[in-house]
Amino acid sequence: MPTSPLTGRTTAPSDPFHEPRREDCPWCGSRRLRTRLRAPDPLRHRPGTFVLDACRDCAHVFQNPRLTAEGHAFFHRDFYERHLEEFSAPLLSARAVRRRHRAAARRLSALREPESWLDVGTGHGRFPEAAKEFFPYTSFDGLDPTARVEQALLEGRVEEAHRGLLTTPGTADRLAGRYDVVSMFRHLEHVPDPRAELRAALTVLRPGGHLVVEAPDPRCLFALLLGKRWLPHGQPRHLHLVPLANLRAELEARGCAVLVTDRRDPHVPYDLSAAVALSLTHVHPAIRWAAAPARALASVLDRGCAPLFRRTRFSNAYRVVARKEVR
Repeated sequence: MPTSPLTGRTTAPSDPFHEPRREDCPWCGSRRLRTRLRAPDPLRHRPGTFVLDACRDCAHVFQNPRLTAEGHAFFHRDFYERHLEEFSAPLLSARAVRRRHRAAARRLSALREPESWLDVGTGHGRFPEAAKEFFPYTSFDGLDPTARVEQALLEGRVEEAHRGLLTTPGTADRLAGRYDVVSMFRHLEHVPDPRAELRAALTVLRPGGHLVVEAPDPRCLFALLLGKRWLPHGQPRHLHLVPLANLRAELEARGCAVLVTDRRDPHVPYDLSAAVALSLTHVHPAIRWAAAPARALASVLDRGCAPLFRRTRFSNAYRVVARKEVR
């Protein structure tokens, strides 16, 4: 039985940070599960392990046992405010992040100019900031479970800031039918119930509006090769990894027309460099310094091979654009 990341002991029903382990897939209900990996907290090195299970029928990957709402709030706050940005800075510079956001916005500029746009999981509001270059007349709002969205409001990157998830009680009802576009960039993997989050996204979307979802691809070959050192596997922050086929089928079942599926543009060239960095987080600083050439080589391979990786199963992410049909 998995252990608690706080105590290192076997999880029990009384564990306030974990739900009971489930024996079926939360996406399709199949009981044909297998353990994909067991991983400790790679950055803070607390005792205990987290488990990712995979469904043999639909390929959905999920944390099992899953964090409770209290555990999710604790780890999410602690991870983002203290560790994630510090760890990610050497892998993705602010300039590289902005370039990636501009590329996504440029791709989406084929959409009709929307009046209102909600960026879910917006963080510091970097995507709305970049997208305004291509959508100068669009009002961008942001939603995020952390205080970063409130800072984005203060700095003028979003016009309205909403704290929480779309599934936070009252949020979807309050924002129902308000937006022409709802975007979710690297958001679904963080939420306790991705299917409910998608339903809520369609609630706040106007008929004829567009939903944009970008997520890590659990069927990426790097996931198999790198295991617990594949960054999107990251525990405990990633609760679900949804395969593209599952997401597409869910949106179509909800009455959406899937207009675009893209595995090339969303690929982020960091798989090898992140794996090296994760391998070195617990070693002596002198060893990390000596390993600098290995980190540099991994970064060169990531960027140099990116054109090839984007066109193969090594692509680490996908993007879907769907239209909510008018009923």
